[in-house]
Amino acid sequence: MKVKLASIAAIAALAGCTTTPFSYIDGNRYFRAELNSYSVIVLDVDGRSDTRNPVMVDPGRHVIRVQGPAASGFQYGETRAITLDVKPCTRYYLKAVKKNSLQQDFEPQVDYVEPIAGCTA
Repeated sequence: MKVKLASIAAIAALAGCTTTPFSYIDGNRYFRAELNSYSVIVLDVDGRSDTRNPVMVDPGRHVIRVQGPAASGFQYGETRAITLDVKPCTRYYLKAVKKNSLQQDFEPQVDYVEPIAGCTA
């Protein structure tokens, strides 16, 4: 009976160590040398705002609203939305791409994707 209880306790302890898969959305661009690309501010994911960067999200399809950099003469940058099919245990670096540095208009893009160390799907 003691062996049975010990094995049940061990299984319960191991079950507590498992984590649910997660991912990150990061507003910092990964490649900094690319011309006319800029970091963004992640305003909200699926309508829920989060002030942390990177933002932790569950895997799946998400609509991410970002704010780009302000051009000269403007106080704030414009906002755009990007839809991502987020894979588990993955970090997504986002960027704003402008045609030139004087424009407000930008296109949000994924700059780089990397696996999260220690995370298992």
